[in-house]
Amino acid sequence: MLRPILGVIAGIIAGSLCVWAVETINHSLYPFPAGMKTNDMDAFKAYVENLPVLGKLLVIVGYALGALVSGFVSTKVAKNGKPVAAIICGVIFLTFTIYNMSVLPTPVWFWVLGILVWGLVLAGYKLALNKKH
Repeated sequence: MLRPILGVIAGIIAGSLCVWAVETINHSLYPFPAGMKTNDMDAFKAYVENLPVLGKLLVIVGYALGALVSGFVSTKVAKNGKPVAAIICGVIFLTFTIYNMSVLPTPVWFWVLGILVWGLVLAGYKLALNKKH
């Protein structure tokens, strides 16, 4: 019982690091306006609203990488061959993604991809099960 719980924790950490890394790259390509405080929600909303399509797409790429890695790591750590840890990671990330999309000005295509992409935890799960002989 402990390994699946540790799998979820490890998957969340690994997935979060992936999302953070891609968003860090994104912010270097599309920096915050000079003097903007990241805790100023109105300024952050304006930044997101004015972010070019490529900047928004990079967020989705971060989610995709996070989902894949989260599914892979959670499955490897859980070591039970079941997709439960990966699915739990996906549901947790999906919940946070829906919350973020509901408070930030995101277009419809972002909503569609932002929801669908977390299904990639199952691809990570499948990759973790592949055994080379």
